Amino acid sequence: MSAAVTPPRRVAYEILRRTFEEGAWTDRAFAAAAVRAELDQRELAQARRLTYGSVQRRGTSDHLVRVMAGRRGGRVDAAALAALRLGLYELLFSETADHAAVDQAVELAKQGTRRSGAPGGRARAASGFVNALLRRAAAERDELLGGLDDSTPAGAATAHSYPEWLARMWWDELGEAEARALMAAMNEPAEAAFRVNTLRAVPATVAAELRAAGVEVTGPGAGSLLDPADGIVVATAATGELVPQSRGSQAMVALLDPQPGERVLDLCAGPGIKTTAIAARMGDRGEIASIEADARRAAEVAELCARAGVTCGRVEVADATEADLGAGYDRILLDPPCSDLGTLASRPDARWRKSPDDVERLAALQRRMLVRAARALAPGGTLVYSTCTISAAENEGVAGALGDYVEAVEADELGAAHPPLGARRDPRFLQLLPQRDATTGFFCARFRRRA
Repeated sequence: MSAAVTPPRRVAYEILRRTFEEGAWTDRAFAAAAVRAELDQRELAQARRLTYGSVQRRGTSDHLVRVMAGRRGGRVDAAALAALRLGLYELLFSETADHAAVDQAVELAKQGTRRSGAPGGRARAASGFVNALLRRAAAERDELLGGLDDSTPAGAATAHSYPEWLARMWWDELGEAEARALMAAMNEPAEAAFRVNTLRAVPATVAAELRAAGVEVTGPGAGSLLDPADGIVVATAATGELVPQSRGSQAMVALLDPQPGERVLDLCAGPGIKTTAIAARMGDRGEIASIEADARRAAEVAELCARAGVTCGRVEVADATEADLGAGYDRILLDPPCSDLGTLASRPDARWRKSPDDVERLAALQRRMLVRAARALAPGGTLVYSTCTISAAENEGVAGALGDYVEAVEADELGAAHPPLGARRDPRFLQLLPQRDATTGFFCARFRRRA
């Protein structure tokens, strides 16, 4: 593309098209495109904001295109539609100057249409269409946004840009106010949280070094569940001393509370972030068996353990629903495949890939895994079941039924220990909420096997 289009917008436009025309995963495609474009730190931040925001806001943008374009709104050229999605995000949901948002989107539409092999007349028509709609959007911004009514699930789905089935599910499970707040919160950038690897460094020292280098750092914390003593929130890449891990994810390991010398089973361990957190809490003393069905992700577990200095773990490629898990574990962490509905801030395209069928299918898989994990516990052992989703079927529905299959386990009253975080449908369990807790929407249930 010509130099008239800024590198961050080039990247955002490319990833928009790859996501919705080729089915690419936004975060993975973005990482590769950013490297190819050789973006500096400022450009990288802008490109990520434009890419993630315009992918997340696709539902609202497409609705507004239909409103402004009438019948033609359903027949927009793919190249022009991607430019409109980017331009509308900049005009309506960012602080970009109007003229820059419009001019850049028009140029992208023109170049994108030409690259698809369209004749010059069609390219001019596409860019003219984009120009007209975006100029109208800039002039009628307040009216367009004011016309988005989130007082019903269908309206909220459009206003906050989610599939309608998901808005309705949260409406039923969380209530109107929490559902609206949740959808709004997950359209904001995810926290840049890290865990200081205590096998390699002292949290306070790392935080001081980052501050001295001009990095804005929050933490390390006071040691509570969502203010961990080895956690900091920054905006830098990971090293051997820093492991990217949301505070919600860190909380799941804190609730497991592994101790030095224990036997621990980490089920569905890829990519290894929780495995290394467990090892750090154990002081790398004891035994950790990390089970992962996907060979590539299992290799990632081994690689991360090596980089983090973990020597007490072993990685096994196996299916947790079929493999012999062994028995007699002091602690088991089960973080099974889930619908990931608590991670939509950091996985911008995930909302458009999910369906109610996914929730039902995954809940059945999770139930099988949880029963097998409970049977592998030693008497007196602790089992933590965690997901990064906000879905009663996968969370309270699965955890609450464990006693029907395994009589020897009892659920801890986590809600009583952490009152603000108790799950709405079953207060024995915890449900983190991004709008309230400013972290990933993790669910947690903790069980103990009777001695």
